[in-house]
Amino acid sequence: MSRQSRLNAILELLVRQGSLEVDEAALSLHVSSATIRRDFDTLAEQQLLNRTHGGAVATGGSFKLPLTYRIARQEDAKKRIAIVAAQMVQRHQVVGLNGGTTTTEIARVLAKSPTFAPGSAGDPPSLTIVTNALNIATELTVRHHIKIVVTGGVARPQSYELTGPYAEQVLNDVAIDIAFVGVEGLDPNVGATARHEDEARVNQQIAARAARVIIVTDSSKFERSAFAMIRTRDQIDTIITDEGISEKATTILESAGVKIVIA
Repeated sequence: MSRQSRLNAILELLVRQGSLEVDEAALSLHVSSATIRRDFDTLAEQQLLNRTHGGAVATGGSFKLPLTYRIARQEDAKKRIAIVAAQMVQRHQVVGLNGGTTTTEIARVLAKSPTFAPGSAGDPPSLTIVTNALNIATELTVRHHIKIVVTGGVARPQSYELTGPYAEQVLNDVAIDIAFVGVEGLDPNVGATARHEDEARVNQQIAARAARVIIVTDSSKFERSAFAMIRTRDQIDTIITDEGISEKATTILESAGVKIVIA
């Protein structure tokens, strides 16, 4: 069984049962427990399941089909988007990142980019990242050449984002050069949205504190709109997405003055 097939098989089991133990999945799929743990971690990064001690539980994302498209094609699109986004960042800039799989990929590309390689001892950080995402902060903390500023707030286990007044208080006191904002929905006629109003509020503030705001999203997000507004269409300057965006959506957005960059 290929890794792709195994990931989809895990999700099918999870959808049927609601929860799944590592040893149970390993036995069912005839692979090692270590392999299943790595697969669970991959699916958790895609927000298709939540990790638990010894296993995983289903999330709303676990039920979204087609699974193969979401895991394979969208994962590749997110990585391409991340590469294009990272190329827009200059050394010593302050970058804002909200939570999400696409912004997490951007953080990883930035961390590995030779543009931001460590300088001489005593030099200022080659990059400053402001984020409300615990997973992004955790991954980048070991990169000593990157300064990490993390908001306070209450953690949402589904997205690893910190929300609430403590997060907003920190963001009131920072200036961001460029913000990459991931979204859960993007209606070409309305704008960028999030599922939860508390996340949307913090994402709004990250964008408001930035000199330049770029929405980063795979093309599947153009097919839906979520509950809470992040940026109206008129507040969006640039969108980085993949080639799956429809001609209609492109026309509507470009007519409104939004720049579309295809990764």
